[in-house]
Amino acid sequence: MAVEGAGATLTPIVTLLAAAVLAVPLFRRLGLGSVLGYFCAGLAIGPFGLALFTDPAAILHVSELGVVMFLFIIGLEMKPKRLWALRGQIFGLGLLQVAVCAALLTGAASLLGIPPLVAFIAGTGFVLSSTAVVVQVLEERGEIATPHGQQAVSILLLEDLAIVPLLALVAFLAPAATSDGPAWQPIAIAVAAVAALLAAGRWLLDPMLALLARSRTREVMTAGALLVVLGSALLMDRSGLSMAMGAFFAGVLLSGSSYRHQIETDVEPFKGILLGLFFLAVGMSLDLAVIARDWQLIGALLGAFMLVKAIGIFAVARLTGSSARQSIMRVALFAQGGEFAFVLYAAALTGGLFDAATNARFSAVIILSMALTPLVLMVVERLLPRTPSSADGLAPATDLHGCALVIGFGRFGQIASQALLARGIAVSLIENDPDRIREASRFGFQVFYGDGTRLDILRASGAGEAAVVLVCIDDVEATNHIAALVRAEFPLTRLLVRAWDRGHAIDLVRAGVDYQLRETFESALAFGAAALGYLGVPVQEADELIADLRRRDAERLSLQVVEGIYAGSDLLHGNAHARPVPEPLTTPAPRR
Repeated sequence: MAVEGAGATLTPIVTLLAAAVLAVPLFRRLGLGSVLGYFCAGLAIGPFGLALFTDPAAILHVSELGVVMFLFIIGLEMKPKRLWALRGQIFGLGLLQVAVCAALLTGAASLLGIPPLVAFIAGTGFVLSSTAVVVQVLEERGEIATPHGQQAVSILLLEDLAIVPLLALVAFLAPAATSDGPAWQPIAIAVAAVAALLAAGRWLLDPMLALLARSRTREVMTAGALLVVLGSALLMDRSGLSMAMGAFFAGVLLSGSSYRHQIETDVEPFKGILLGLFFLAVGMSLDLAVIARDWQLIGALLGAFMLVKAIGIFAVARLTGSSARQSIMRVALFAQGGEFAFVLYAAALTGGLFDAATNARFSAVIILSMALTPLVLMVVERLLPRTPSSADGLAPATDLHGCALVIGFGRFGQIASQALLARGIAVSLIENDPDRIREASRFGFQVFYGDGTRLDILRASGAGEAAVVLVCIDDVEATNHIAALVRAEFPLTRLLVRAWDRGHAIDLVRAGVDYQLRETFESALAFGAAALGYLGVPVQEADELIADLRRRDAERLSLQVVEGIYAGSDLLHGNAHARPVPEPLTTPAPRR
């Protein structure tokens, strides 16, 4: 019987994991993102799909802890000074967006025939964008730490705060509303809870974590990390505030702790699993029967709400100084409802402001808008052209004369040109990235604007007069094109080219360049030599080993060029016992 009980417990867990493992990689491969994959997997196994789960609300309630942990980890990355610096964005930009969008959404719902009070609650619920969806998308795109990402986080924090007065307003407007105490009591409780959390963070958390760390037991430290997250979330929840907000403040309080990285490592796996479970549960909660019955109204509400909210977000973004592109990207991120709308709508249902059918309709609108967000982002990114940096004010590559021409002034070109400049050699530097040119000028470098793939630019840059041309860009196709142009048009010029990998190096040798070097080859050899030194290998022996590796690599590269062998991996050609081969065809490596 015990075995059967364990099997019954494991079955739903295995089902949820299998749904995620099958759907998410597929949707990521299709470029649709993991969020939509979770939604569709949840819909497939939920009560309106295969009916493997019949109570998505229970799963949704537990999985909301994923959002809580997500906010905690964001808080760990945001020190109190940094949070204070964002106060203008939180209470300025965030409050303005919430107020404008709430007014527009309420008006849109009223125009669709929704009673004014219901329209107000429905509209304010849709204002609260999905923290889970927005932050997950920002994390997948690596944009949380960018100014754009910080503005998004600031708006989300204000929206999380807004749920508190909105819930209080719903309770006040409810027909059966009764007051169990004075009006100031909920505010006093919330303030006391925040003060208690601040005090605990100031005087208790670090000593507690130090005590747990001295036990040298990993699972105890993990339990302590979870206690901090869940305890702070519970405290805020019981005081009438948001669990996610409590977890965020706990993260901020621990952001300066010496145990921050350990806590983040311990919490991260739970966050990922529970957040995925949250998206699965949201997908399960989509009531297809309600959509089939009221599809016209739900479709109209969904289109009107997303369009009107988009207009409000764009207007606020432009008003606060964002570019048109940034404003459109913010629209794509925020033009959806979120998980806090479920809380607000449930409170309206309990208070008698919503009936069950109204709650189901607006909940379906929220879920559909969350599911559409990855698709909207994908469409916007494809339709929105990238705006190149302006070249205004930059000196063009015209009538340049130098012994050496360096094409590309990125991290590779900057280092490669140092020896020439130090020797007093006349060097012409060209680059097609305006931002990089402006950055170089701050350090006293005169870099000219020009595209080295164009023959006219090469002529204007003095490629025909230069003794050497150094191609230092990281675009393989552009590099090959430049190499072919220089070799064909300026055959007397020595051509040195940065190679991407071994296969690219072989192509360059066949193209007749005078010298090529894989961009990581010499640095990796130096790195290996340093490792030998720390392992106690004598310097002379280490130098001999590295020199032998360099020689053998050149020999193998020559053999591959002769025999027409192509392989991009250096690992496949590192055998120190390879058979003898002819002398290398490439120019020998520089003397060390």
